[in-house]
Amino acid sequence: QVQLVESGGGLVQAGGSLRLSCAASGRTFSSYAAGWIRQAPGKEREFVGATIKSGSSTLYADSVKGRFTISRDNAKNTLYLQMNSLNVEDTAVYYCAADQSLHSIVVVSPASWGQGTQVTVSS
Repeated sequence: QVQLVESGGGLVQAGGSLRLSCAASGRTFSSYAAGWIRQAPGKEREFVGATIKSGSSTLYADSVKGRFTISRDNAKNTLYLQMNSLNVEDTAVYYCAADQSLHSIVVVSPASWGQGTQVTVSS
């Protein structure tokens, strides 16, 4: 499995932006689909978005489509999540995820998880 470490979380006002990073190690990152999953207080974990191994195609949850952008730099073994137009409903712990299968990330069952980073959006 690949090891994942997120960074970049914090407190931001509604309407603001934040960029999360996920550093991968241990295996060849380019061999994995990767994405983001979040968990809001009192709710189940939900799929945010994911990208295929090359990064040439991405998939997003309807709730973030048009506001969030996922990208990856395989040369740096890093995945990114650019979050714009944040609202209070985006408050959650954000987890980086990786799996050989993109589908596994979409159904919130990836083989590899990061430890999570807190994103809090204030009104």
